[in-house]
Amino acid sequence: MRTTFLKEVASRITLAAWATLLAACVDQPPLAPVSGEWTTPQLTWLPQAAEAATTVATLRRVTARYHNLDAALADGFVFLHPCEERPGEGPVGTVYVNFERASDGVIDPELPDALVYAPSRNGRPKLAAVELVMPYDLWDEEEAPIFLGESFEEEDEFGVFGLHVWVWLNNPNGLLAESNPRVSCEA
Repeated sequence: MRTTFLKEVASRITLAAWATLLAACVDQPPLAPVSGEWTTPQLTWLPQAAEAATTVATLRRVTARYHNLDAALADGFVFLHPCEERPGEGPVGTVYVNFERASDGVIDPELPDALVYAPSRNGRPKLAAVELVMPYDLWDEEEAPIFLGESFEEEDEFGVFGLHVWVWLNNPNGLLAESNPRVSCEA
């Protein structure tokens, strides 16, 4: 009986999370591919599924216009580095950063700090993920920042803690993984 009750509660939480996600996007026209690997990330593994669903919906809402790279450039994002393949980790993508946001010391899904694009065969980059960053010199804690239960990675070459959130390209390694095997720097 207790197991049935717990399944019912879990089912209702999942339903509420998806309802929140859909409600956040209801007034938005589709702006991204909706089939194959370019779909809504799977959130079932996250312990805070409702919070994750709301956060992903927010990130998708505020970054949907950046499928057009010109819109990202107009909003202050600048080229940081080309598509990279990190040794021992895998492909990441091409990163564009908004330095004003990245240096403000705030982790805010409404204002992501960087955008990660995957190269495509037609030459137009495809928005795959967002990156949240916290500069080392603005973080007073001993441990790295945590977002949705995941610790940020140290990125010494940039002097920041960073965390990728794969909101536009499903990642078999997880929503908050550093790299994504579905990105190909050779495209």
